[in-house]
Amino acid sequence: MPTYMIFIREGAVTDAAAMAEYQAGNRAAPVPGMKALAAYGALEVLEGAGADGVVLLEFPDTASAQAWYHSPEYQARVKLRNKAAPYRALMVEGL
Repeated sequence: MPTYMIFIREGAVTDAAAMAEYQAGNRAAPVPGMKALAAYGALEVLEGAGADGVVLLEFPDTASAQAWYHSPEYQARVKLRNKAAPYRALMVEGL
């Protein structure tokens, strides 16, 4: 079953250079089977706290999502993302 990774940017980017490096690294390392469904599109808050931006990624299964997230390559980029802006990351299994 598909698994989704949700990244929620909770505040403004405070280090543009770190964010640019994070994004460039992501673009340079495509992930087989991963599909970007949404990335910082128009956002309407219907309930609860808002977000500065949201990214939604689809993976074929949980093992693929975990392997990508926990890979040494992506974990190196996580440090850049966390330096650039406050984020939450969630993983949820689909139906």
